[in-house]
Amino acid sequence: MSSTTASSAAALVGAAPFLTTCAALTVAFVCGGLIGLERQIRQRNAGLRTMVLVSVGAAAFVDLGGRLLGADGETRIISYVVSGIGFLGAGVIMKEGMQISGLNTAATLWSSAAVGAFAGGGLYAEAGAVTAVVLAGNTLLRPIVDYINRRPVDADLTEALYQVHVTCDPGNVVEVRDLLAAELEKANYPVGSVATLSEAEDQVELAASLIPTSAEPAELDAVCAALETHPEVLDATWSVSTTL
Repeated sequence: MSSTTASSAAALVGAAPFLTTCAALTVAFVCGGLIGLERQIRQRNAGLRTMVLVSVGAAAFVDLGGRLLGADGETRIISYVVSGIGFLGAGVIMKEGMQISGLNTAATLWSSAAVGAFAGGGLYAEAGAVTAVVLAGNTLLRPIVDYINRRPVDADLTEALYQVHVTCDPGNVVEVRDLLAAELEKANYPVGSVATLSEAEDQVELAASLIPTSAEPAELDAVCAALETHPEVLDATWSVSTTL
């Protein structure tokens, strides 16, 4: 073999790892872009650029681990990606009162990292398959979720949060709080907590959260009627919602 042929062969061998890295990053970019496009269309906090960067970053780290330490290096890096992406996902989760948002976006970020890990490990078809499943979860399942969420809360099927609401003058808050707890105790409904939902110059709204996850509407109606017999109580009603 001539020296020219040998040098050409060596150049090809040296270029092969670089081309493999480029292929992994390209697959991660395309797959992450598809997932991010769906998120961007729905105007989520983490959109196109974020999903692409998460996917490409995971692919780059896994590929680097493989280049340096082989399969053992890839395995180590993947374990770090799985745990590390959790901190990024926590940044898009927001809690406002009893409502939590951003969980689906955080899960999508986590899945984008999985796509990148597959791409970084050279499993391109698998990366595409995970991308397809993630997109299906975010799109095809949406009508089912919307249908379920529009249905009335059924205490027999879900754990429900029952609250009894009362409004009163600001000067009667202490007395009304005690009345609220007393009337619920008489009806055998233990109170988990009593919170102030709103406070204005002319009235205050209190809400007592019940410990039981099921209650009889007629009994709660009777509690509200009993509360309204007290002159300190301006209005009394109850509500039910799903627990977190």
